[in-house]
Amino acid sequence: MLNEFLSEYGALLAQGTLDTFIMLFLSCAIAYVIGIVLGVILHLTAPGGLRPAPVANAVLGWIVNIGRSMPFIILLILLIPVTRTVAGTITGVRGVIVPLVVSTAPFVARMIEQSLAEVPRDAVEAAEACGASVPRIVFSALLPEALPSIVRGVAVTLIAVLGYTAIAGAVGAGGLGDIAIRYGYYRYQSELMIITVVLLVVVVQLIQSVCDLIARKVDHR
Repeated sequence: MLNEFLSEYGALLAQGTLDTFIMLFLSCAIAYVIGIVLGVILHLTAPGGLRPAPVANAVLGWIVNIGRSMPFIILLILLIPVTRTVAGTITGVRGVIVPLVVSTAPFVARMIEQSLAEVPRDAVEAAEACGASVPRIVFSALLPEALPSIVRGVAVTLIAVLGYTAIAGAVGAGGLGDIAIRYGYYRYQSELMIITVVLLVVVVQLIQSVCDLIARKVDHR
């Protein structure tokens, strides 16, 4: 029975899992590059920051909040022209990377900002006393001290984006979400839906466990 199931659906599930991983890790990697930059700027320009700029901070914060408040399925539709221009398609794995990045980057920015705000002021003052420039303070004091918190935030982000990939799968992006909808819902193959859910749960547990382990390793406090 198991052999028959694997022979019929094994390749499909393997491809769906691979597509989900590509959507998840590629979009999160790009979103973290953008989100770290935005989060650092928000922290530096906040009142009491190293380079206070209330107007710039308020405008950037407003933009980030709009991105965070937009439901993913609506953002997916709104960005169709942009996605088609950038990716050349609005379907498949490639067609969902742009909306995933746009949806995730503001979320990452706020998490980075919060992680940096948790850094003890002593660490920043010690770097300032040595005459370090702002970029040097960011890279030698703020980000290293905030690293455990940032790593724990990575787990939250990855798990949230995993849910987005399932939503994207429902509208033709591929991955495990697409398999669950096409086979489990439309074709009433409940066993296939159950398997996809189990796979997603396993992925969530792995992400959380790995990120917790890394966070403990990098936390020297």
